[in-house]
Amino acid sequence: MNLKRNSVLLLFFIVIFTSCDDKRFFDEYVSLDGKWTTKDQVEFSFEQKDTINLYNMFVTVRNNNDYPFNNLFLIVKVNQPDNVVKVDTLEYLMANPDGTLLGEGITDTKHNKLWFKENFKFPKSGKYSVSITQANRETGKVKGVEELEGITEVGFRIEKK
Repeated sequence: MNLKRNSVLLLFFIVIFTSCDDKRFFDEYVSLDGKWTTKDQVEFSFEQKDTINLYNMFVTVRNNNDYPFNNLFLIVKVNQPDNVVKVDTLEYLMANPDGTLLGEGITDTKHNKLWFKENFKFPKSGKYSVSITQANRETGKVKGVEELEGITEVGFRIEKK
């Protein structure tokens, strides 16, 4: 009886201490209904007071087997407290050449943690906002994909270096 109780307590503490995320400064998701339209601008806001330490930033995407492309194109805008806006157009590999999805997960839903900025030092203290839009296009077409299938969630994560 005592051994069983001690085993349960040990398991409880292992789960609690291994699930902590010491690096995380900011981590939020926006749920989509399996489609990411060009009108769906995903937005995140956070307060940053630290202008000394370095941070890594990521775009996080959850997608499923309905995702039809090998790549994902994004436009990421960062609004700084001094009204400076930085815009990046990014491309990420989302599938192997055989079509199997990249990312973590044992089901058909995969979680992708995509690098945005590495060793970034925030230039100003204050409120930042980040907006992300998808910019995928079919090969040979000028007009973008209006409804990108297979995207279930989009997030933004900041980790302290």
